[in-house]
Amino acid sequence: MSEGTGLGRALRHHGRQLLRAFNSNKASWVGLVLFLAVVACALLAPWISSHDPAEQYMASRLVPPSAEFLLGTDDFGRDILARLLYGARLSLLIGITATVLALVIGSLIGALAGFYGGRFDLVIMQAMDVLLAFPSLILGLLIVAMLGPSITNLTIAIALTAVPAFARIARSPTLVVKQREFILAGRTLGYGDVRLLGRHILPNIAPEILVMGSLWLGTTIRVESSLAFIGLGVPPPTSTWGGMIRSGFENILDSPWLVLWPSLAILICIFSLNLLGDGLRDAIDPKLRGEG
Repeated sequence: MSEGTGLGRALRHHGRQLLRAFNSNKASWVGLVLFLAVVACALLAPWISSHDPAEQYMASRLVPPSAEFLLGTDDFGRDILARLLYGARLSLLIGITATVLALVIGSLIGALAGFYGGRFDLVIMQAMDVLLAFPSLILGLLIVAMLGPSITNLTIAIALTAVPAFARIARSPTLVVKQREFILAGRTLGYGDVRLLGRHILPNIAPEILVMGSLWLGTTIRVESSLAFIGLGVPPPTSTWGGMIRSGFENILDSPWLVLWPSLAILICIFSLNLLGDGLRDAIDPKLRGEG
C-alpha cells in the first residue's frame, strides 16, 4: 500500500508538483506575490496609515488625494487609505473564513457521497444540485436577508453558497480513488471507513479541492462586496470594500476616487487569486504538466 498511504507523503508529493508548476508558470508567482502584498497591507494597516478609519474630519470632506490624505477623503471626511486598509482586513477575513468553512463542509459531504455511493450519493448530490441552481449572489442575498446583516451571518451565508461547488469537486475524484488498488487492499486488511477516508482518500483528492479553494476565495470576496453594495453587508461605520463602493457611489461623478480605490483593490485581489489558481491547476493536471 505504498501509493497514497499517508498524509505527509501525499503533501510532500503535491508540494514538489506545485513548486515545479509555479516555476514553469511565472504568472503564478505574480499572483502569489500580489495576494501576499494585499494581505501584508491589511496586517500592517496601523503602520501604513496614521489615521483612524472611523475618525471624521468634517472640515476635509471629499478632499481629493493630497499629501495629508494620500487617497482622499469620503463625504464624512474619513481617510480613504485607512478605510481601504482596514476594510481589507474584514473583507479578507470574511472571504477566507467562508472559503475554509465551505471547503471543509463541502469536501466532507462530497467525499462521503462518492465513497458510499448508492441512494445516499443520489440524495446528497440532488440536494447540492438544487442549491447550485441558485446563483451564488442570489442565494447569499436570501440567506443574509433571513439571518440579518452581521459579520457572522455574512460569513455563514457566503460559505453556504460555496458548499455545493466543493461537494461536487470532492465527489468526482473520490469515485476514482476509491476504486484504486491501495483502497481495495485496505478493505482487505480490515481498515475502517474513517481510516480509508482520512488517510488515503482525502489526501489524494486534496489538490483538486485546494485549486477550487483558491479560485472560490476570489468569488467569496466578490460576493461579500456585492452584498455590501446592495446594503446587506457589515453595518456601517465598519469599512469593507463593498461598503466603501456603496457609500461613494452617490458622489462618483464629482469624487470618483471614492469608488476607484476599493474597486481597484477588489480587482487586484481577485486577479491575483485567479493567477494563483492557474498555478495550482497546472500542478495537479497531468496534461497541463505535459505528462499525458
